[in-house]
Amino acid sequence: MNQTIAIAAPKVTMPDTQTVTSVTHWTDRLFSFRCTRPASLRFRSGEFVMIGLAGENGKPLLRAYSIASPNWDDELEFYSIKVPDGPLTSRLQHIRVGDPIVLRPKPVGTLVHDALLPGERLWLLATGTGLAPFASLIRDPETYERFGTVVLMHTCREASELEYGRRLVESLKDDPLIGEMVEGRLLYYPTTTREASPRMGRITDNLTSGKVFADLGLPAMTPGTDRAMICGSLAFNLDVKAVLEGLGLNEGANSEPREFVVEKAFVGDGI
Repeated sequence: MNQTIAIAAPKVTMPDTQTVTSVTHWTDRLFSFRCTRPASLRFRSGEFVMIGLAGENGKPLLRAYSIASPNWDDELEFYSIKVPDGPLTSRLQHIRVGDPIVLRPKPVGTLVHDALLPGERLWLLATGTGLAPFASLIRDPETYERFGTVVLMHTCREASELEYGRRLVESLKDDPLIGEMVEGRLLYYPTTTREASPRMGRITDNLTSGKVFADLGLPAMTPGTDRAMICGSLAFNLDVKAVLEGLGLNEGANSEPREFVVEKAFVGDGI
């Protein structure tokens, strides 16, 4: 049911305001959009910014959103859930091409390469719209310069909710910048938890049972070779963190790189 409309973006002159250039509705609960990028904005793939809309009181209503586009993109892309009574997304889901949005150009976040020690494999573990920062990272050449293998595990309730990620991954083989780097090195492992699909199960279960390792022909995670990034709901983050710690991996940060990192500031389903 997805539909994309795009036009050339007009020049933006208002401070902290950017212009929507395209909107795609993937399901009745998920949508993505692109907007103009401030000329001065520099960010590391995986970081987030504050975006939103002007409130009724004249003040902007802002929430943290991971940037889904890579740091070399001329525009910014975001991937969002729709919450009918959410203060922001109840309105944001209705944006159209040409609409203004507020964007604070101060990127931050922990899902960046600098927060991890060097390793052989990078595991990107996400549920729902937690995929957004990884949509940025899998399009960044630095990811493949640092790691020999990149594994993207993405879990949703239904197969339709995996469509954004599936199309993105499939498009990478034809990407003129990283197409050759991705071939044979990006392993995509999508699963569902409610609707029947070729692969099912929660990320935690597929890790602890060893199923994902068997399916992909990879050895089990070890702190000597594997690095991981986690992005999802608070409960998901805590559950996966416990699994990784059980495998001997330690949580890191920008100031102290270790074997895995968690994005604690990612917006959940109440936005």
